[in-house]
Amino acid sequence: MAAHSKSAYQPADVSPQRRARSRYTLRLWAVRHARFLERVYTRLADVFLKLHPLWQAVGYRRAERPVKAVEKVVKGFLFDCRMCGQCILSSTGMSCPMNCPKQLRNGPCGGVRADGNCEVEPDMPCVWVQAWQGSRQMAGGDAIQAVQKPVDQSLRETSAWLRVTAQAAAERAATTDQG
Repeated sequence: MAAHSKSAYQPADVSPQRRARSRYTLRLWAVRHARFLERVYTRLADVFLKLHPLWQAVGYRRAERPVKAVEKVVKGFLFDCRMCGQCILSSTGMSCPMNCPKQLRNGPCGGVRADGNCEVEPDMPCVWVQAWQGSRQMAGGDAIQAVQKPVDQSLRETSAWLRVTAQAAAERAATTDQG
């Protein structure tokens, strides 16, 4: 008997490159609609901040698990989120820099191809080229020029939504105390 038998099944129009391209479709849609998603994000951040008393009553640690699960699904679907815990989508034109094979947080490497694709994964659009295009549509588009801190690996697989909410609530409380 032959080690490799033939089968009548043949996958239709599937190649590794075609599969890879399908992953980027929604991510590229998010970049093209960065202005709309920026508005949605701003409203979501406002809602989360208004829910701060609830998060405090329940406990941020307890809220982490269900909120992180929802965040992972939503951001994973729209942005191919890697759950770094330090989301900067609002600064990078809704293009997640963690999708860069080199995970660069402050702009593209020197290997962006002439067609705007990645040097490491030639079939993938460079996330930083996409980030620049998305940021030009956003009201806060100049935020892309801010230098980002390196990724804190201890925050991986945590909710950026809750962390940002807790920080905003603390800043609001500090402002209230000073005024």
